[in-house]
Amino acid sequence: MKILLLALAAVFLSACAPSRPSLEPHQWLINPQRSAEARTPNSEYWLKVSAISIATPFDGKSLVYRIGEQRYEKDFYNIYISSPSEMLTNATTQWINDSQVFKVTVGQSNTFFPYYTLQATVNEFYGDYRNQAEAVISIQYYLTVISAGKTSPLIMAPKYSKRIPLKDNRPETLVAGLNRGLAEILAQFEQDLYQNSKNLPKAIGQ
Repeated sequence: MKILLLALAAVFLSACAPSRPSLEPHQWLINPQRSAEARTPNSEYWLKVSAISIATPFDGKSLVYRIGEQRYEKDFYNIYISSPSEMLTNATTQWINDSQVFKVTVGQSNTFFPYYTLQATVNEFYGDYRNQAEAVISIQYYLTVISAGKTSPLIMAPKYSKRIPLKDNRPETLVAGLNRGLAEILAQFEQDLYQNSKNLPKAIGQ
């Protein structure tokens, strides 16, 4: 009887104890999908997308929150499923390939010879919680040409910034906001890229 009472007491105490958070981090993916119809290509040549550079402190797998003018925090319980560089490079490559601005768009690991190369730097990639919660993302793209006759290989270098209002402070809301912000930037960049592709400078072999 005494053993039974002790067992019941242990069960009661464990039921009253606060639950511990899971030690396993939640994993998130940034991967906006293009839904518009494909364009008629202006160029019959290849575009290669290089690995996108991410500025610190946003280059790690942890979600980053800005909570003061000079204060940022990393959330080690909410992480990206792969590095931001890998996610944004893959998303950009897939988006431009689906748009058909160029005949084919390939990633850095592809061995096909590219006539044109796209590079990019992400300078902001975080949740801003100083006042109204916002997802913040800013990217600068660099489109270059492989040409023996051009002094400068740079064709265009547009910069885009988005601040997406968030309805709450949950990590999943921030991830959704970053997905939306990247989708809006890619849609705008696609339009600018398409306009520029009508008058591309000749590359080697053209």
